[in-house]
Amino acid sequence: MPGIDECLLEAMRLPGARGAALVDWTSGLALGAVGEFPGGDHEAAAAEAAEVARLTAEQRAFTPDDGGGAHAPADPPVEDLIISNRDSYHVLRFVPTSFDSSVFLHVWLARSDGNLALARIRLGEMAGRLVLG
Repeated sequence: MPGIDECLLEAMRLPGARGAALVDWTSGLALGAVGEFPGGDHEAAAAEAAEVARLTAEQRAFTPDDGGGAHAPADPPVEDLIISNRDSYHVLRFVPTSFDSSVFLHVWLARSDGNLALARIRLGEMAGRLVLG
């Protein structure tokens, strides 16, 4: 079971990966970061991604409509977010935890050689194996 550093290094092996971070969406702080980030500042990128994650996770329109009982209380309200622009993809994968879940993996992929489908699959696997604590 990998820790934060191992998980981020694994994320950087994804095709087109430019940067990866584990971010607390409540505080906006990066718990770990590798690679490069938009604007050159991983803390600013983490804070901005956390704002998007927080806004999405707090909206009922984006949460499961499962009648209130099909998921554990610590499950994140959203699986992932994908933001695309002309030259890149940002994939934010919420991480289930044994405590009140408030972290996500953020991977920045170059659009020219990134593989969005593969990134979603691998980030889901990484999030399931990640050991926090």
